[in-house]
Amino acid sequence: MDFNLDEAQRELRGLAADLLAREATPERLDAHDAGDAPFEAGVWKALGQAGLLGACLPEEAGGAGLGPVELAVILREIGAHAAPVPAYASLALAAVPIAAHGTPGQRALLAGLVDGGTVLTGACREQGLTAQVGTTARRDGDGYVLDGVKTFVPYAEQAARILVPARVDGAGVGVFLVEPAAAELGPHLAATGEPMSRVALTGVRVDEDALLGGQADGRAWRTLRRSAVAGAVALSSGVIEGALKLTTEYVKTREQFDRPLAAFQAVTMQIGDVYIAKRALDVALWAGVWRLAEGAPDTDEVLAVAAYNACGPVVQALYTCQHLHGGIGLDVTYPLHRYFAWGKHYGHLLGGAEAQLDAIGDAIAATD
Repeated sequence: MDFNLDEAQRELRGLAADLLAREATPERLDAHDAGDAPFEAGVWKALGQAGLLGACLPEEAGGAGLGPVELAVILREIGAHAAPVPAYASLALAAVPIAAHGTPGQRALLAGLVDGGTVLTGACREQGLTAQVGTTARRDGDGYVLDGVKTFVPYAEQAARILVPARVDGAGVGVFLVEPAAAELGPHLAATGEPMSRVALTGVRVDEDALLGGQADGRAWRTLRRSAVAGAVALSSGVIEGALKLTTEYVKTREQFDRPLAAFQAVTMQIGDVYIAKRALDVALWAGVWRLAEGAPDTDEVLAVAAYNACGPVVQALYTCQHLHGGIGLDVTYPLHRYFAWGKHYGHLLGGAEAQLDAIGDAIAATD
């Protein structure tokens, strides 16, 4: 495969990078951090007006109908600028599975997302091991009753719907579109400052048309799970890109013993380690989302390799960036802290390096 983006994808990347450089400025992000808004509404609206939120939505919803590679391009730029917007929640956790499996009525929810008027989210984590579904759904007349707990659900309070995977009696795993008011939401602290919720579903009744696609055959859950991993990896790829750029500029200009830090061999070697971690993640990211777009049989395995790099080597590389900055790296008035927090956060959402090694082993075993 060719790891280079094609012309249209490069133009999309340029559009996203230029917009975020203009809109997600350090001053604007500082003002957001000092306030209590759930996300930076100006940046979110600008993304919608530029067509970036609709790029990967179906044409019937007003989008451009692009795929996983293009979504990774957009999310990577959001990570590179640490822009506090609900793009991962709305696009990777919700729009992708709704577009792929939703009924016409369910897909109509996506129209409000094109211009940023709607926020959606998905609840793909539970207590315990990642990618496990303990939440249950039982038939109750012309609907279902849901019981279970979902953890670390981003923007649940702001969302029009939460996508909730649950095991359906007598069938497989289905994904249900649940209104936030129907569940009990409790706060979860997040390193990024984003609103995260613990979503408790205790006898929550939903109508039959809340089941995504009307089927509980596991396909919608597989799409949601894969999109969640690919989106988190894309954000992590952007995060380490931004942190490396910031650190490289710092060691070029910061002097010690009348010499730039970059002139010291030990510093050069550490920057090289960060670059290697970034490139390894980039290769795995593009390989994974390309396979996701093509429906390749080894998609889960390659996405797990990418997720391992995001949880392990890249998080360690962010520690190196902190170390090379010295004390200023911990100063919340300096932007490096955002990259460090984002990298740790998405590494946690992915389940950590050990969980991803288990996922790689499971994926390999499944193909034997």
